[in-house]
Amino acid sequence: MPHVALVGYGRFGRALGTLLEAVGVEHRALDPVADIPEPLRARSVHELLEGAELVVVAVPVPQMRDVLSALKPHLRPEHLVLDVGSVKVKPVEALTEVLGAKVPWVGTHPLFGPLSLAMAERPMRVVLCPNPLHPEAAPRARRFYEGLGCEVIEQTPEGHDRVMARTHALTFFVAKGMVDSGAAADVPFAPASFKALSRTIETVRADAGHLFNAIQQENPFATEARGRLLAALQGIHRDLQAAPSVEETKASSVAAPGLEPAAPAPREPRDHIDALDRELVELLARREELARRQRRAQVSGNEPARTEALLAVRRAWARELGVDAQEVEAIFRAVLGSGLR
Repeated sequence: MPHVALVGYGRFGRALGTLLEAVGVEHRALDPVADIPEPLRARSVHELLEGAELVVVAVPVPQMRDVLSALKPHLRPEHLVLDVGSVKVKPVEALTEVLGAKVPWVGTHPLFGPLSLAMAERPMRVVLCPNPLHPEAAPRARRFYEGLGCEVIEQTPEGHDRVMARTHALTFFVAKGMVDSGAAADVPFAPASFKALSRTIETVRADAGHLFNAIQQENPFATEARGRLLAALQGIHRDLQAAPSVEETKASSVAAPGLEPAAPAPREPRDHIDALDRELVELLARREELARRQRRAQVSGNEPARTEALLAVRRAWARELGVDAQEVEAIFRAVLGSGLR
């Protein structure tokens, strides 16, 4: 794996640094306003780039052009510059105008953030936009991300931003609307449908709320996507206002427009068990990764006491949920004994 220079050590830059550290990739970081651990801190661009092969620019999209211009005099043809912005058309334009054909570069978007990295969620995916000015750059970037354990998806900048406008931007838009309207406030009870939406809102708020303006304003297709969503919601609102009353439709079975597809065939209990078992295995994989991180950071101490305290908490959880506490304890003893401690 190449030596990496991180330009920007904000929330994502710091999280990417922890991922690089986890897989043993040597790196340094430069950020005049961030608190960078001393062993990783570079005090100048020259010091940052010394020995580096890969330069990851992890700065807000509106700052991209100025940062690239400041880096340009220090970059060499053997460097590979990656941006990690959540939009791609504008960063790729900046990379093209500032670096052009002189220094290899690739626009990329890691589809994970600080929260998902902290929770060891998998799979980790990255969108990569191949650069015709530097055909060899995309394979180098792919090798780097695959070395971090990521799945790589190639896409054009425009194709990426169109998909993000219909997904990323609209998710943030809806989430902010829910928050601002008070609909996402804590409630004493809620149906499962709202709980699922609430989890999405909390993920957006915790992981990337600070990206809201950039995602909405820097994506050239976001305005159109928001407009289509608002038009659809207004249409649904008008239809509901004009719809017959419940009493008038009580005797008939009327499907909600747009929601007519037949329900999926009922699944057998065995199918549900298989699906849950798959989730359990995925959770164990995430737990193993988090346990490895904990072992690296943990100071040696009274391990038996910590284990017993952990098991006591798990037994309490089991009793709250009406599950046999001793059986749950046996499961966790097996998990701990397997190395997922």
